[in-house]
Amino acid sequence: MNDQSFDTQCIHGGYRPGNGEPRNIPIIQSTTFRYESSEAMGRLFDLEESGYFYTRLQNPTNDSVAAKICGLEGGTAAMLTSSGQAASFYSIFNICSCGDHVVSSSTIYGGTYNLFAVTMKRMGIEFTFVDPDCTPEELDAAFRPNTKAVFGETIANPALAVLDFDKFSKAAHAHGVPLIVDNTFATPVNCRPFEHGADIVIHSTTKYMDGHANAVGGAIVDSGKFDWTQYPDKFPGLCTPDESYHGVTYTERFGLGGAYITKATAQLMRDFGSIPAPMNSYLLNVGLETLHLRMPRHCANALAAAKFLQSHEKVAWVSYPGLPGDKYYERARKYMPNGTCGVVSFGVKGGRKAAEAFMGGLELASIATHVADAKTCVLHPASSTHRQMNDEELRAAGVAPDLVRLSVGIEDIGDILADLEKALQRV
Repeated sequence: MNDQSFDTQCIHGGYRPGNGEPRNIPIIQSTTFRYESSEAMGRLFDLEESGYFYTRLQNPTNDSVAAKICGLEGGTAAMLTSSGQAASFYSIFNICSCGDHVVSSSTIYGGTYNLFAVTMKRMGIEFTFVDPDCTPEELDAAFRPNTKAVFGETIANPALAVLDFDKFSKAAHAHGVPLIVDNTFATPVNCRPFEHGADIVIHSTTKYMDGHANAVGGAIVDSGKFDWTQYPDKFPGLCTPDESYHGVTYTERFGLGGAYITKATAQLMRDFGSIPAPMNSYLLNVGLETLHLRMPRHCANALAAAKFLQSHEKVAWVSYPGLPGDKYYERARKYMPNGTCGVVSFGVKGGRKAAEAFMGGLELASIATHVADAKTCVLHPASSTHRQMNDEELRAAGVAPDLVRLSVGIEDIGDILADLEKALQRV
């Protein structure tokens, strides 16, 4: 169905019912699957046949939704995870182990930063964080002989820095490693990273893809373009026999288009079990069916809110890559000509106390740790999602103490602006 338009794939991708079958994706709420013989099941365990035996690894509902996301991103294989955080972890751990190194943009989501800088560091994987606006020479200097990947976000949360795909993909490929990109904020509606040199794309599907704050989830999509076999010493997990599966070599058995996701499913999902509930995948699919309709509304409302805030006397600064004159406006136009996202960052004059007073005066918008769904909400990252960072780390992540992250919903823009105006009058 990839010959159909993007909008049509949002609705129909990943699942086509047969004669007399359910029109909507069925919820296969079962932990296990029955087989007629041990030999038939054994072929699944040996990865000789595709199928299902235990939902901790794979489930038909989950796979149908993963196939839809794969099509929307233009990939060759995909998998769902129980959260965006799990997707971030799996995407790195699938090709890295103790003693390896990763280069990452510094302006990434605070939870991802903590996962990389603290938790995965305990596992022996070291990360070097670089300013996304560093020079090509500075980026090149961050690589080491044991570097296995480069990581960045299309639009950073909450700094809203736009990744320079050309620069980061060129550096990654020059060093023989893949570029992994978190495309959560842009979604494939506004940016398809594979078209700009990325090799692996991940999502927190909890955000715009679900769109209604119904279900936590994540996704990983492989472009199928990175040739792991050119660097067998760097990626032995993909290019040498896996003794836990009777010596299968993933790149030989599943090719470049399937090796990465098959390994992540067969090994990591088997051992860590971060699988989404089939019901959650069903809810995610409901959200995906309107993704192409919701994203333009989010972007239009966010641009109107950014312009309103920019002209307000009580607002110190505004950051929104879709706003003319923004630091990342031209780069956003290059990679996302049809829109960026619905998130606006800004500072209220008076600093942290003023930001707190503003947020306390909101009525339509809610104070919530969530972002990127149908309802408008706000957050003060320095005291919530990024509170584990010290001031130096906050600055490196592009998070000022007075930064307010405004996730603009799809309500009537007049009501949104009236709510902002009323709250600012309290400052």
